[in-house]
Amino acid sequence: MGIKPAFADRITDRVIIVIMLVLIIVTAYPLLYVILASISDGAKMMAHSGILLAPYGFHLDAYVKVLNNPGIWRGYFNTFTIVAASLLVNMSVTSLTAYVLSRKGVFWNKTFIGIILFTMFFNGGLIPFYLVVKGTGLMNSLWSLIIPFSINTFNLIIMRTAFMAVPDSLEESATIDGANHLTIFWRIVLPLSRPTLAVMAFYYMVEKWNAWFYASLFLKDRDLFPLQLVLREILISNSTDSLLGSVDLVSAVELSESIKYATIVVATIPILCVFPFIQRYFVKGVMIGAVKG
Repeated sequence: MGIKPAFADRITDRVIIVIMLVLIIVTAYPLLYVILASISDGAKMMAHSGILLAPYGFHLDAYVKVLNNPGIWRGYFNTFTIVAASLLVNMSVTSLTAYVLSRKGVFWNKTFIGIILFTMFFNGGLIPFYLVVKGTGLMNSLWSLIIPFSINTFNLIIMRTAFMAVPDSLEESATIDGANHLTIFWRIVLPLSRPTLAVMAFYYMVEKWNAWFYASLFLKDRDLFPLQLVLREILISNSTDSLLGSVDLVSAVELSESIKYATIVVATIPILCVFPFIQRYFVKGVMIGAVKG
């Protein structure tokens, strides 16, 4: 017969379940609200205030307008370009640097790590950074959102710690068999650190997907705007004219409300589709990177 949990343990379990349910509701409701609002009647949504648990009517006109707008697709293309190029640059630079810093006996290893950690807390500021980007000729180019952000210090530290967790015996055996550092890095360290690499790739991808601030500083050509900058114009600047087309004034005002929510959904769906495939690596990947310093 199994041992029954103590009364205090059962109470604790129930309290934890209630707290987690509340957190799930608080986290999921904003997304549900946006989805319901995007398929609701614009006129009714403008008159509505408070909690929304069901759509007011069912209209897909906002999605039709959003998906037929070339600016949205151009923003998608630019964002996918930035994410793809950034992942290649970020993962290459971060993994190679982490491997070097994780090796024992590297000359001035601790000094380099100290300098890198220093950049987590102190930097030159926005204006010097802007002048550096301008001076290197990257202004008004997608490379301005890729090259200056080649490495993230926090991700580097996690990846370095994960590489340090690889048993030394494997490296020693490979060295005896004649493997050089490139072979050890490519065939031993990277395959054994796959969970951490997946998490770091997702971190970089989300960071690039959601980025808009530096794009607003460095990009002047509207054809280069990423999706989040297009979304910002629609939400903050209330600029839905390019999406409405030939619609009468009353219908335009009503439809613009739904268009804002539809644009949010369209901009969020890709990253939500990727997350379920990466989620299983999260706990394992981050914990491996936090085992030892």
